[in-house]
Amino acid sequence: MKIDLTNTTSSKINAALMDARRASGSTAAGMVLTLVIVTDEGSAYDALKAANDASREHPSRTLAVIKRAGRSPRARAETRLDAEILVGSDAGSGETVILRMHGELASHAQSVVLPLLLPDAPVVVWWPDNAPLNPAQDPLGALAQRRITDAVTAESPVGQLAQRATGYTPGDTDLAWTRITGWRSMLAAALDQRDVETTAAVVEGESYNPSVELLGLWLHNRLRVPVERVVTGGPGITSVTLRTKDGDIVLDRPDGLLGTLSMPGAPDRMVALKRRDTAELIAEELRRLDPDDIYATAVRTPVDRLRERIAGVEHAGPGGTVEQAHVEEHPVGERETPAATKKAAARKKTAQ
Repeated sequence: MKIDLTNTTSSKINAALMDARRASGSTAAGMVLTLVIVTDEGSAYDALKAANDASREHPSRTLAVIKRAGRSPRARAETRLDAEILVGSDAGSGETVILRMHGELASHAQSVVLPLLLPDAPVVVWWPDNAPLNPAQDPLGALAQRRITDAVTAESPVGQLAQRATGYTPGDTDLAWTRITGWRSMLAAALDQRDVETTAAVVEGESYNPSVELLGLWLHNRLRVPVERVVTGGPGITSVTLRTKDGDIVLDRPDGLLGTLSMPGAPDRMVALKRRDTAELIAEELRRLDPDDIYATAVRTPVDRLRERIAGVEHAGPGGTVEQAHVEEHPVGERETPAATKKAAARKKTAQ
């Protein structure tokens, strides 16, 4: 069931929700939380689809906040709230309200959202992109027990980790951390099988990928060993090597689908390490609403603790031949920005 409300209020939206539930025979009693999605019109469809899929595991009321402040003085002066209500099969296992806030109302989104929260239920706020510098101090973030960001959508993903560390408040998390859950589980299980001392680690993956950096920082903190960061062509994380006196433990996933775990004195075995979609990541984050202390420790570790080596990245040269990329080694924290790297490459090509 779908209901459109134009130039409305929070009280009218609540009344429409009750009428829609009566008409569809559903109830709000089975909903376990309120998920607030702060996004723009361009990202709203994908974010809502992911939230609806996740609601099959976590029935919830989803409030999508789309701010339309307007650029012209006339548009900014027009304060209006439009709502689109979805109940039943259109909203997964919960109910969805899309709130489009026009004009000055966009600066006071919390006053619209607060009356629509489920009573006595946890609140989670998710920014699919354009997250605030300090989510806990954001007016909407202050309403939540859990705040979800995604560093990979930032202009400088690795630099965003430093910002997340500076403004960290218990309850903050990032999907860049959620993406490495499978890797952390597999590596921990591999070390549990062997009583060996790890002397070093190597993490390989795409450049400027915050998940790769977080995995390296996690290994550095948990194992207390130096970690080398090797840049490859991806996708995502491609390999992790743990150096031990008995030989290397290697978890390799070159294609983003299936991984291979190699251990000294044991046959190689295939492991499931498929790159997960956003719905699966959100569903995992909604399983726990308490502070994630391990994430806090990892993200607060300066990223320059890792040593980066750009190696193993092959690219097609003139005539289709394969050339090996230039090899460098320097602290991760001192890398150039992606834009600067592209400009440098363009200047080098021009010089040649």
